[in-house]
Amino acid sequence: MYAVIANGGKQYRVEAGDKLRLEKLDHQVGETFAISDVLMVGEEGAVQVGTPLLDNAVVNAEVINHGRAKKINIIKFKRRKKYMRRQGHRQYFTEVKITDISKG
Repeated sequence: MYAVIANGGKQYRVEAGDKLRLEKLDHQVGETFAISDVLMVGEEGAVQVGTPLLDNAVVNAEVINHGRAKKINIIKFKRRKKYMRRQGHRQYFTEVKITDISKG
């Protein structure tokens, strides 16, 4: 069984046992929580699609750790104008493991 969930403006196709990085969540390491933003659930050819979300469908996940992604460099540059600005950014993330998917 698989599901498509929404988090942080992005959509993820997940199955039980998958590990993925989501936007930073306010949950402690080792804590289990439920994701209710389920867009689609499918198993063995049968697919249920929500409009836009499925009612009573829940994906359970466990927090593995928190961290920051690799640094990206932002450069603003205008040639012949002696203008250059540099900036860096590291996005916070929460790594989770999908434990269970239920259609409800």
